[in-house]
Amino acid sequence: MRVSTKPRHAGLIAAGLMAATGASWPAASQPAASQPAASQPTTAGPAPVRAAAKAAPAQPPAALPAAPTPSAIPAAATPPTIGAPASEVPPVAAPTPLIAEWTLADAKALAAAIKGIASEGLAPADYEPAALAAAIAKGEGPELNALASRLFMWLAEDLRDGRTPVPARVQWFALDTDLDDHPNGQLLAQAIEQHDVPGVLASLAPTHPDYASLKDMLAVAKEPRQRAMIRANMDRWRWLARDLGPQYLIINVPEQELRLTVRNKIIRTYRAIVGKPGKTATPQLAEKVKNVVFNPTWTVPQSIVVGEGLGAKLIASPARAKREGYVATKAADGMITVVQQPGANNALGRVKLDMPNEHAIYIHDTPNRNLFAQPMRALSHGCIRAERATELAMTMAILGSDLPPETAVEYNLSGKYTKVPMTTPWPVYVTYFTVARDVNGLMRSFADLYQRDAPVIASFAAPRALHTDQRTSNEAVIKLDNPL
Repeated sequence: MRVSTKPRHAGLIAAGLMAATGASWPAASQPAASQPAASQPTTAGPAPVRAAAKAAPAQPPAALPAAPTPSAIPAAATPPTIGAPASEVPPVAAPTPLIAEWTLADAKALAAAIKGIASEGLAPADYEPAALAAAIAKGEGPELNALASRLFMWLAEDLRDGRTPVPARVQWFALDTDLDDHPNGQLLAQAIEQHDVPGVLASLAPTHPDYASLKDMLAVAKEPRQRAMIRANMDRWRWLARDLGPQYLIINVPEQELRLTVRNKIIRTYRAIVGKPGKTATPQLAEKVKNVVFNPTWTVPQSIVVGEGLGAKLIASPARAKREGYVATKAADGMITVVQQPGANNALGRVKLDMPNEHAIYIHDTPNRNLFAQPMRALSHGCIRAERATELAMTMAILGSDLPPETAVEYNLSGKYTKVPMTTPWPVYVTYFTVARDVNGLMRSFADLYQRDAPVIASFAAPRALHTDQRTSNEAVIKLDNPL
């Protein structure tokens, strides 16, 4: 009876989501679902730009060329190799900076934005307010144009992409596309040609409600450590896309919670089990659910097949393999493959949300559902186990695959491996916020499970680093494909 209630809940949740998004129930037809054999494993800078200095044109202006990467600021030439003849070292041209023509009014608006930027968790001193004031006092001209253009782009970069240098974002693999959507040149053109420096900068703020709540907290926080924590978490929102999309799943690892979200409103929350600290810590990702798998199989990692001797034991005892739900095969080269079949004891439980990524991280059920009652749920080898995962998977299949609710129930109860491709992939954000809203909607702090706050806070205490073309961590990718 407990199983039969979950489809009903999934259908009700899906109906609510459809009402929120204006969608309708799918037609009676259903997408093809794959049902493989049970024993098979799951498997140079642009030229300077001069923007109009006076009135904005009547027609929308053409966007300026994209900013050079790594930064709009000229980079030092690569030093010659020690001992090499100068003739053998080709000169490296510094990227040409983007420069616009600034009116005094626009420059003063930039100065005011810098003065008030502390409200966004950034430091005015990073953007040379004294130098800008001196340039303004000298009046319009090349000096003001160069300095104001550079400082505007520094400020825009930090608001759009985050101030924290990527090396300080430990295990951060969530690629932010805001730089592609709103390049420096385009932002500079909008600010100057529309004479709206504050409006363009304000348009870069994250849209998620938690960011606004953190900003409100910062406005009243007095204790330095608390302010540092708030600023670090505000910056983490800037590491993600400004707009997360109309519907998505988001997991906050320190909170150990998963949320089903539509238009930034939380529709349903699920307790989550995340990776244990250390080598099995869950990395931060921005991926998409591509398939909902009912009654999944589990291909046992070789670390268990060989490292723990499971493969040899099952080959030696076919009766044990059958009793425990495994299919073990030995290849001609001696390699043993072990696949756990669907069933009550499967390590993945009854469902899996497949979101292909190089870390082998996904969301799944578990036969050990009693663990969700524990306050500390950093227990996995990296993958995310979701409470009430069957309800979540059915909701995803109904909304993301045009799957009729009765078909979702059928697939769930069949006991057979069934993979349902998502026709509308749902984004999944695996995040790391130590100050955020809890399940009751209250802002609070969470334990820093993986000790990832310190590098971020330290980066804020150091001088601002120039942005580079690095956008995700270059740390080694560790495949965390063991759900046990």
